[in-house]
Amino acid sequence: MTETDGLGLYVHWPFCVAKCPYCDFNSHVAEAVDQARWRAALVRELGHYATETKGRTVTSIYFGGGTPSLMDPAAVAGVLDAVAGRWALADDAEITLEANPGSADAGRFAGYRSAGVNRLSLGVQSLDDGALAFLGRIHGAAEARAAIDLATRTFPRLSFDLIYGLPGQTPATWRAELTEAAALAGDHLSCYQLTVEPGTPFHARGVAEAGEDRGAALYETTATVLDAAGLTAYEVANHARPGGACRHNLAVWRGGDYVGVGPGAHGRVSGADGTVATRNRRRPDAWLAAVEAQGHGTADRTPLSAEERRDELVMMGLRLTEGLEAERFQRRAGMPLEEAVRASAVDDLVAGGFLVRDGRGIRATAAGRLRLDAVTGALLVRPCG
Repeated sequence: MTETDGLGLYVHWPFCVAKCPYCDFNSHVAEAVDQARWRAALVRELGHYATETKGRTVTSIYFGGGTPSLMDPAAVAGVLDAVAGRWALADDAEITLEANPGSADAGRFAGYRSAGVNRLSLGVQSLDDGALAFLGRIHGAAEARAAIDLATRTFPRLSFDLIYGLPGQTPATWRAELTEAAALAGDHLSCYQLTVEPGTPFHARGVAEAGEDRGAALYETTATVLDAAGLTAYEVANHARPGGACRHNLAVWRGGDYVGVGPGAHGRVSGADGTVATRNRRRPDAWLAAVEAQGHGTADRTPLSAEERRDELVMMGLRLTEGLEAERFQRRAGMPLEEAVRASAVDDLVAGGFLVRDGRGIRATAAGRLRLDAVTGALLVRPCG
């Protein structure tokens, strides 16, 4: 099987117990969810995409949200059984489920493991009670530590998330939290800088993001502490021990195909005519009604132009520490890497210490990843006229 044969599946569960004040994801608070109805709808939409991707081998499945750990284990099992019945499933397929510590219990975790989940991603966000209260999380630090311990004993692979750049946070306090996190971590740790998006309660309250200098200092602290602990950065916000990278997300960043099912889910599917971007209806009720009426909840399907595909591959690929591999890029973009980016910009960025260029391709340095928007903008800008 070649790399291009692999297909990822993303399953979006949109429901949460509470909406965090920083969250702008497609998540919704619901008092009750008809699990059987939602399982049937997800299975039906999988069937729709199975027809389009017939003959492909599924190499990864990712349950995201929302809070997928609010799904009944039977619903997760039903979705995974449907996948196995519609596609070839790789023997070593990575099956990830996102969970929150507040919904952690031995019976539910064991149920997910029995269903086939082999990787858990915990939304810890902080190991400090004050920070968790500020972030609007429904769990405390002790509950987070207990959930990490339970997940470590239940699943072969574990990742958890942390958020930094909170008001008043210093490199010293962040270093202390990271040191504990690294000692608790499995093979993967994700560290995201707090962003305040329009439309969120944090934005309405005027919560400030870390400034450029403090953000850079916290980012550099992250790399220093986690590198020393053996959790090397393989993407801007993601760190892993050798072999511990999230294979699903890594394939997406490399430009691989993936199907998205559930409300608001996105997908990329390639064929003889190029790559099509899919996007589902965002509102859970609208998506559910559409699936039950027509078998899928697609809002739109957009064929990507050669330029759009090129830009997408460059922007995603440079997030990775490995950068853009020339052979893979040409296979997926349909054009040589050296023709996709401005040669003069590459020269300038290499000279400035922001890019490395070698026989394999190009990649951003640590300094370049700190300024990734500017780096990709310089590489992709085209003259007018």
